[in-house]
Amino acid sequence: MHMQDLSALETKLAAARTRLILEKPFLGALVMHLPLKAADPKWCKTTATDARNFYFNPDYIARLTLEQTQFVLAHEAMHCALSHFNRRNHRQKHRWDVACDYAVNMILDDERMHGPDNALMNAAYRGLTAEEIYPVLHEDPPEETQDMHLFDNEPSEGGGEGEQQEQNDADQGKGQGEKSDSTQGESGGKPDQPDESQDGKTEQGSEARSASETQTPPPPPADPDKLDEQWKSRLAAAAQAARQAGKLSQSMLRLVDNLLAPQLPWRALLARYMVNAARDDYSFQRTSRREGEALMPRLYSQSVNVIVLLDTSGSVTQDELREFLSEIDALKAQVRAEVTLHACDDKLAAGGPWRFAMWESMQLPDEVSGGGGTDFRPAFEWIAREHRNPDLLVYFTDAEGRFPEREPAYPVVWLVKGKAATPFGTRIQLN
Repeated sequence: MHMQDLSALETKLAAARTRLILEKPFLGALVMHLPLKAADPKWCKTTATDARNFYFNPDYIARLTLEQTQFVLAHEAMHCALSHFNRRNHRQKHRWDVACDYAVNMILDDERMHGPDNALMNAAYRGLTAEEIYPVLHEDPPEETQDMHLFDNEPSEGGGEGEQQEQNDADQGKGQGEKSDSTQGESGGKPDQPDESQDGKTEQGSEARSASETQTPPPPPADPDKLDEQWKSRLAAAAQAARQAGKLSQSMLRLVDNLLAPQLPWRALLARYMVNAARDDYSFQRTSRREGEALMPRLYSQSVNVIVLLDTSGSVTQDELREFLSEIDALKAQVRAEVTLHACDDKLAAGGPWRFAMWESMQLPDEVSGGGGTDFRPAFEWIAREHRNPDLLVYFTDAEGRFPEREPAYPVVWLVKGKAATPFGTRIQLN
């Protein structure tokens, strides 16, 4: 493909990503973590991912509409976000790949996205995970995946748009490809080491350079567990940002909560949300006369306003409350947070609220007591009555009580002991 044609495809892919960010910021944020790389059609018939990059056949992308291009971008990102590269275990690869495609495509269908003609769709699999779909499929499914899953440790048997034949072709030309790479010197990057400086964009340069970088399929990730943790963090951050923008559907929110709650420690998740609540900005205030008359940008840090609420209805022990506050105290210094602490069972604690500057150590006040029923409404009514607008509200509770009818405008994180659900906000399982 000529460089001019490839440039047009880069523009098309960039437009598709921009639309995703504007219309579906959760998916758009995930897609931005996959740099785009044009691939040799000899091994990449459609699209592919190794959980590090998005590989595409230029001719295939050229045939897609802009909506279908959005779909295939989101498809590869969801494979990564769902950690399909680290969940197969003993399962047969092609059957697992087909199950993963059904799981991802039904999620995107719920988001009212329109896929290409070769996208696997079946309403019977709506809402099911790949593990739940796998046993329902034929032992050797006749379906072919719409893409290639390069993140596994063995070639697929008979699936992926003829990917077994393409893999064989690639293997036959591997020696030539390696020789070509060695002659490129520093201009030829390795396929398993994407250039992060490109900020997710398809690499520019000569056609020879593009061909050398994607001439053969990249090897699977060397450390899938580390990659899994990285994608979980990206998933948490993308979900929080989309929820604050009011563009995260309830079905996607439930999916994210189910994915994150049992797998990431609550401390790691709480740290992620508190760090994301922190904001840095630049100030163009005039400098001192001794520094000259020029206006120079200065980085200033705005302290984060966090409200922490403790459920003292009796289901949470004093030791658990102290452990939770010690974690908040450690995070508070990292994100320069000023914390307002209050407690509530079915009414607010008489001694509260208690305020802690970013340099003050937090301790459980002696006046905190409870034992009544659980009602969350007094706490939210107090915040509204005081005209507070926190950057983040963290509520430590068993989530068994009466909730406000309306979700507040500020972000809410529930740190939940037990299995009760929350009607709004982000739920973190205490594990």
